[in-house]
Amino acid sequence: MSSGEVACSYATMILHDDGIPITAEKIATLVKSANVSVESYWPSLFAKLAEKRNVDDLIMNVGSGGGAAPVASAATPAAGGTTSAAAPAAEEKKEEPKEESDDDMGFSLFD
Repeated sequence: MSSGEVACSYATMILHDDGIPITAEKIATLVKSANVSVESYWPSLFAKLAEKRNVDDLIMNVGSGGGAAPVASAATPAAGGTTSAAAPAAEEKKEEPKEESDDDMGFSLFD
């Protein structure tokens, strides 16, 4: 992120926190008062984003990221062959053997 993006992000959050309507002019004023120089298009982009999206939702989902598209689980048949849909279900039902714990041996760290 560039310093312009960060400055506009903070300005948008400040305006939202104070309950002030978020406009490009107000974002630019806050950024200018912080002595940060930004390209002229950043405040308007952030103002348009704030119009279309709820700022609270953006703040709460900050770590979620875009992520990759989900992987298709359907297997493609090989040339001339077929695949069975029951095979993956059988693999999922396998239980892993239970590992022994220290409690089963009759001693522990604090005995």
